[in-house]
Amino acid sequence: MSDTDSRQQEQHELQVVRIGHANGTSSDNPSLDTTPKLSKRNSSERSLPLRSYSKWSPVEQGATLVWRDLCVYTNVGSGRGMKRIINNSTGAVQPGSLMALMGASGSGKTTLMSTLGYRQPAGTVVQGDILINGRRVGPFMHRISGYVYQDDLFIGALTVLEHLNFMAHLRLDRRVSSEERRLIIKELLERTGLLSASHTRIGSGDDEKVLSGGERKRLAFAVELLNNPVILFCDEPTTGLDSYSAQQLVATLHELAQKGTTILCTIHQPSSQLFDNFNNVMLLADGRVAFTGSPQHALSFFADHGYYCPEAYNPADFLIGVLATDPGYEQASQRSAQHLCDQFAVSSAAKQRDMLVNLEIHMAQTGNFPYDTELDSFRGVAWYKRFHVVWLRATLTLLRDPTIQWMRFLQKMAMAIIIGACFAGTTELTQLGVQAVQGTLFIMISENTYHPMYSVLNVFPQGFPLFMRETRSGLYSTAQYYVANILAMLPGMIIEPLLFVVICYWLTGLRATFYAFSITAICVVLVMNVATACGCFFSTAFNSVPLAMAYLVPLDYIIMITSGIFIKISSLPAAFYWTQFISWMLYANEAMTIAQWSGVENITCFGESADLPCFHTGQDVLDKYSFVESNLYRNLLAIVGIYFGFHLLGYYFLWRRARKI
Repeated sequence: MSDTDSRQQEQHELQVVRIGHANGTSSDNPSLDTTPKLSKRNSSERSLPLRSYSKWSPVEQGATLVWRDLCVYTNVGSGRGMKRIINNSTGAVQPGSLMALMGASGSGKTTLMSTLGYRQPAGTVVQGDILINGRRVGPFMHRISGYVYQDDLFIGALTVLEHLNFMAHLRLDRRVSSEERRLIIKELLERTGLLSASHTRIGSGDDEKVLSGGERKRLAFAVELLNNPVILFCDEPTTGLDSYSAQQLVATLHELAQKGTTILCTIHQPSSQLFDNFNNVMLLADGRVAFTGSPQHALSFFADHGYYCPEAYNPADFLIGVLATDPGYEQASQRSAQHLCDQFAVSSAAKQRDMLVNLEIHMAQTGNFPYDTELDSFRGVAWYKRFHVVWLRATLTLLRDPTIQWMRFLQKMAMAIIIGACFAGTTELTQLGVQAVQGTLFIMISENTYHPMYSVLNVFPQGFPLFMRETRSGLYSTAQYYVANILAMLPGMIIEPLLFVVICYWLTGLRATFYAFSITAICVVLVMNVATACGCFFSTAFNSVPLAMAYLVPLDYIIMITSGIFIKISSLPAAFYWTQFISWMLYANEAMTIAQWSGVENITCFGESADLPCFHTGQDVLDKYSFVESNLYRNLLAIVGIYFGFHLLGYYFLWRRARKI
């Protein structure tokens, strides 16, 4: 037989398999008519064309996803090695199918689906074959597929329209015009029923007007439908929804499937009405496949092995209950579930499934057609446009969250007034005035060090889950995310200390020269920015805010002790002499002290003795603290260097964490 005749025969066999699954018939199942009937919407209601094997084009021909002998292992941690979650799973999903992955908790539903969608966590070991239209899955799955997660992660400060607009800029081809992008978003809003809520903020739950749970789920679907995926993965899409919202959502999935989209969902305890919408189900037990086929065949298969679904009983609850582990009867439950898995492995339904899977793998091994023609036609967004979108989103978040920015402005101005009122009239050119000036400078430095440092500890941990989800989808890189967030904070990090200096400097009556004021303002701005950079470093280096604070406090003491106000720097012990080089408070204190006392020659001294010498000039003050006037610009450059050093460390640890998870 020639290769052409062989392929035609295999394609004919594939057509037979499709017709068998669509009509829900099997010659080896004589007991079908004796089982409970479901008024299902099956795939026979639509005509799917036979896929051509002359080219790889899931967009034109639909996506056929198959997997064979799939094993998935995850690291359980604490040196206990790897645990097998999925055990020799084999299956197939064809265009136009709406398949439900079902099983008891811990059966491996989410692990299987995330692996099929090429979204498994880092460190997961995958063995076996996973192919889509004959090609092994890879990073391209992020472009041709959609993945709706169980937990909806959004930035609450954005509106529905803004969120979709940002996602459209990141996901769509860069050749899509602004008008086309607007029409795509409008169509999605209409399809998902969110048009009336397009200008409503997504919210975080504490706001007065936010999206409901069902609206948030529909928004998640709208985002995944932006690039018109050929295959859609949904992890527990009905969790947290009322029965009406769940029914509407599954009906939407059914409509998408009728248009040729391949849909795979994990679902937990669906109602009978929801269960009726699925064309196929895959039942899992301890990582093994207990059944694959139509819901009717599932009930028939279980009935053939002694498990009859009572009348007026939810079929989904019955199927899951049979495979679940009963407390107190764990071993017996597991044995019965494994027996069903063994029986299905030798059933006619498994043979039909294997025929399709083996055909797809055979065509992948013998076919000779270009894979990347369709993928190469996509033109992603330029890096600078991705960066602009991420930066703009972070900026809007800061502007709309009063606890992040506006309250800090008010707090900083209030502190400036309080400090200014305390030191007003004390900073004269006298012996007591020297102490008052140095105290004022230290308070200005410490006020712009500790509060900014601790206030940003939660910035990256709070947004880390969303960051991980979007970077895994290839929307932007770690560097773009980190730099965009820092630049979004930068205007506030400049305006806030400037407001503080303008109020505090003149109220306290410090040296009234433009040079002294400018150096003081520059130092305070740099101090706030380097303190924020230090906080960003600790927020990315540790998994939690309490842990970051535990390590940050000792550093604070080192920075404060070596600021030059508590101990003469030249008298530091040799073992701790190095600590002065990482103290930005020392560099700022020295620079601001130089600006206040450089060139001063007339400090008043009312009485001087050998035990209590007087400061006669500004140079005497500098010598007291081991400060050198020529170090002014060196100090400013040192602060800038520490600033970039902390941010480089912060980026490195964020990148390192992103790789591990």
